Amino acid sequence: MKIFDEIESEVQSYARSFPRVFNRAKGEFMWDEEGRQYLDFLAGAGTLNYGHNNSIFKHALLKYIKSNGITHGLDLHTKAKGEFLQAFNDHILKPRNMEYMVQFTGPTGTNAVEAAMKIARNVTGQQNIVTFTNGFHGVSLGSLAATGNSHHRDAAGVSLVGTHRMPYDGYLGDNIDTTEYLDKVLSDSSSGINSPAAVIVETVQGEGGINAASIKWLQNLQTVCRKHNILLIVDDIQAGCGRTGDYFSFEEAGIEPDIITLSKSLGGYGLPFAVALIKAEFDVWKPGEHNGTFRGNNLAFVTAKAAIDHYWTNDQFSQEIKRKGQYVSERLENIVSQYGEGQFTAKGRGMFQGINCVNGDIAGKITHHAFQKGLIIETSGADDQVVKFLCPLVISDENLKKGIDIIEEAIREVCEKQDIPEKNLYFEAS
Repeated sequence: MKIFDEIESEVQSYARSFPRVFNRAKGEFMWDEEGRQYLDFLAGAGTLNYGHNNSIFKHALLKYIKSNGITHGLDLHTKAKGEFLQAFNDHILKPRNMEYMVQFTGPTGTNAVEAAMKIARNVTGQQNIVTFTNGFHGVSLGSLAATGNSHHRDAAGVSLVGTHRMPYDGYLGDNIDTTEYLDKVLSDSSSGINSPAAVIVETVQGEGGINAASIKWLQNLQTVCRKHNILLIVDDIQAGCGRTGDYFSFEEAGIEPDIITLSKSLGGYGLPFAVALIKAEFDVWKPGEHNGTFRGNNLAFVTAKAAIDHYWTNDQFSQEIKRKGQYVSERLENIVSQYGEGQFTAKGRGMFQGINCVNGDIAGKITHHAFQKGLIIETSGADDQVVKFLCPLVISDENLKKGIDIIEEAIREVCEKQDIPEKNLYFEAS
């Protein structure tokens, strides 16, 4: 369709990598208007953990619409909101001994991050937020200030302030615990670092290149936060809702964030929905002090409840994710060993993994070849050098294997035609 070229903004991005007009989707598949089928390893950038048009959610949604259920509710009390809150409390929070107030923010992840940082500043009276290298938290100005990616930061048009960047786990090498550095500068009154209101962290950095923090590093980070009376915010917008195996990405570490942000797959069906989970003692908002017209997307409440009721009332789904994640790990390690020649590495955990290529050009060629073979998969990282596996969590074993087979074939073809350059040590001193 020429209409996209004629009047859609140049800001479009995914459409440039996958130049087709798509008109149908089901489960882990999408179809273009010519009827060609594509296996979807992008999954709405993590929004479609439960696949496209999940039949369970569709049934609940259609039933709600047919009954003239409320669609838009601002922050009014509605039956759909109440039922979601009850399900979330009964099946997500209570079984994990978690006690949080649920703030319904505007419907996207960046809205939740903005709210989290704002409430932290209100609680502590401090302005500074510690964030990490390669972190991505959104592109509204507050979230963007906490985001590392220069491509996005350069588009701000104004100075981005209120944050201080620290090295993420592994940024300075495998043997350096960067939380020790954070503790040091916070303990030194002459370090030049203003006392922060909070630390915001992704346990697995998605946009930043599938960088997974170790369990020990996350535990140490919480210790540092507690020592210095700093709130700990975990941005679980992409890594949460089962992506790493457990519902929350930090469960294995046993940490207790003060604030958690959720979005993307929270709504289940792909409908916009975001929340900030706030420990009760920090829920100091005045009525209407932070708001958003579309914080009452009742259709998303319905499908979110359906997702919890069907997938999260026991650990069966979690165990399935972990089993599939182990398969992905084994396949990626085998691929790297066979074709990487020491230049490719596997990264991530659970169903949130990727292949780190020598540079973005190689990764781009791999994903391009994969798309030609019927697989939609994106890249991430500072130079788009990581082939990012983000398929629906409900994908069948057969199609999971098929998708990875396509990537393996694409890597083999690219390696046969390409002189692999020397490894680019992105973050090491020259």
